[in-house]
Amino acid sequence: MTEPADSGELADKAAQLCVLLASPGESRGMPEVEAAARLASDLLRSGAPGAELAAAYDHLDRALRRAGYAGGLLRQARRTRLPGVRTHLKVAVCPGPVRCSRLERAGDIRPAPPCAVNGERMHKTRLDPAS
Repeated sequence: MTEPADSGELADKAAQLCVLLASPGESRGMPEVEAAARLASDLLRSGAPGAELAAAYDHLDRALRRAGYAGGLLRQARRTRLPGVRTHLKVAVCPGPVRCSRLERAGDIRPAPPCAVNGERMHKTRLDPAS
């Protein structure tokens, strides 16, 4: 019997997928990585079950490792959290129906960065003290 997918891990992988898709130079010339990222993005947008998303993320992770990214999909995802910050900071959060754990600094003047998975700008909010 397989273990159910951990929602925190899925959120971290969704955040890394968003970062990967927002950086088109990262996967340029790597058709296997591009195809795996496209599949994972399509599944995420469609609200696929956690097990299906986990399988797509695993496939993308293997494709990234074969392409020379030793850390695979989570090479930067663990850095997406902002521990120890004060609650008065504004951050941009995922706009999707299934939110990832990606956080970006969001000032008052500049627009929020785009979400490459959902095709719209991230939403600005105050950082929750429980984060």
